[in-house]
Amino acid sequence: MTYSERQPVNDLSALPDDFTWGVATAAYQIEGAVAEDGRSPSIWDTFSHTPGAVDNGDTGDVACDHYHRVPEDIGLIKQVGAGAYRFSVAWPRVVPGGDGPVNKAGLDFYDRLVDGLLEAGITPFATLYHWDLPQVLQDRGGWTVRETAEHFAAYASVVVERLGDRVKDWATLNEPLCSAWIGHLEGRMAPGLTDLTAAVRASYHLHLGHGLAVRAIRALSPDARVGIVNNLSPIEPASQSPADLAAAVRADGHINRWWLDPVHGRGYPQDMLDLYGVELPLRPGDLETIAAPLDWIGLNYYFRQIVTADPDGPVPHARQIQLPGTRRTAMDWEVHSEGLEQLLLRLTEEYGARRIHVTENGSAYRDVVGADGSVHDPERTRYLEEHLAACARAVRKGAPLAGYFAWSLLDNFEWAYGYDKRFGLVHVDYETQRRTVKTSGRRYAELIRAFSGGRPRTAA
Repeated sequence: MTYSERQPVNDLSALPDDFTWGVATAAYQIEGAVAEDGRSPSIWDTFSHTPGAVDNGDTGDVACDHYHRVPEDIGLIKQVGAGAYRFSVAWPRVVPGGDGPVNKAGLDFYDRLVDGLLEAGITPFATLYHWDLPQVLQDRGGWTVRETAEHFAAYASVVVERLGDRVKDWATLNEPLCSAWIGHLEGRMAPGLTDLTAAVRASYHLHLGHGLAVRAIRALSPDARVGIVNNLSPIEPASQSPADLAAAVRADGHINRWWLDPVHGRGYPQDMLDLYGVELPLRPGDLETIAAPLDWIGLNYYFRQIVTADPDGPVPHARQIQLPGTRRTAMDWEVHSEGLEQLLLRLTEEYGARRIHVTENGSAYRDVVGADGSVHDPERTRYLEEHLAACARAVRKGAPLAGYFAWSLLDNFEWAYGYDKRFGLVHVDYETQRRTVKTSGRRYAELIRAFSGGRPRTAA
């Protein structure tokens, strides 16, 4: 049976006519060229070169060598049918000192990327921060100090001033939860700290930086469409016991409400402030800055969490458990497409979202290159189909979903997991940098063609 003869997995007709079909990447995960053309080290350069921090001792020094392969990779975006590309700008490539002089060569790279995308009919979606803080700012306190938020807004102004005539869709931060909680509390990501006070302060200054950046973007590009990207998970108690029910509330506060409430003008959840016991470095007007009006909300979704009470464990004293018999990815994450539908409806009904993009959604599996050079990945293909179906169900129930960005265009440096975990619609041979579109990438292109009548959909 050919791909075109397959029966549709689900009716996607509920998606809006101007639905954005995209793919996503992040600078440190794909660019390489970490010491070229004036780029300075980031906290991820430092972290990945720390013995024991990353599986197999892998680093992002070369990654997918995207810095030297932009035309080829733009061609791959077209091959998988996407009409939009979400990329991130590397702060240390553009402002190597964190603040101060601008690196023209760094800006020129993104200038060429944007022009190449537009020439190919692909809409650029730019993310200003995907975790690669300049190391020089980390040496001065990083996100635990207010000055970093102010420097972030200044850096945002530099990028928007250069690209804002062509880029209209901007995300300030990608997954600030990972930067604050995993990077400052759990120590599993850069900068590798395990300090609750530092983590809470970092979370606050990330939010403040977001709000200041929104203001900076709008000042330079009044017609820009601005959002923030959060990774969220539905939280379910392992049982109906009072202890597990309370644990689920705490986990939801830690993973979801702490990141959603402030940007929606609700301030920080009081139950979590009480749990953390850390005073926020709040100044008059900050909460209003953090709650700057947004044009869209970005949702990154990978898995739900089922939790049980863990009084002796770390904050939030809720331990994730696995249900027996569930499908799981190579990351050991449960496959649960219903969770994406639940989160889209929650953003709509509880937070009044007017426009949502699924800015990341994808799965890692142990891909094998066949003797004929092809890469068949039926599990990822099924995952993609199921989650797109969940998007359509959410739209039928009223979710204002405007776009979907598959994670990821390319296999890449998967942070602390190194290169073993492959999320790409396109396989990368890291020794030769040969790219091969996988079955899932071809299926994504088919779904887009079927939906849009043979032409890729781009942003409205």
